[in-house]
Amino acid sequence: MIAPSHKVRIFVASDPVDVRKGHDGLAALVQGHLRHKPFDGSVYVFLAKRADRLKLIYWDGSGLVMAYKRLEDHSFKWSAIRSGVMRLEPAQFEALFAGLDWRRVQPLEVAAPSAAE
Repeated sequence: MIAPSHKVRIFVASDPVDVRKGHDGLAALVQGHLRHKPFDGSVYVFLAKRADRLKLIYWDGSGLVMAYKRLEDHSFKWSAIRSGVMRLEPAQFEALFAGLDWRRVQPLEVAAPSAAE
């Protein structure tokens, strides 16, 4: 399982893509359609038309990594996304990748302590 840290930004594309696209095709979509930089270390997630498959890409510092997941008996939960791209919190991403309804996951807002006790 891919578990991005809390500092990694995760973006989800609103429009379904042809999941036959590879590293370069998805990077071109990030740059052209989403207007982001595919090599900035963020995770970019794309859903297939049937919503039973997703692909993601991210730059790990030495190369472009692509992951692919297909759900066997279910489909990924998706919602209307504004402006072509939406940002997810790591907990929401983990739920999405597991095939759960990520829309029900609300990350905790906790302020960092000002000093150690």
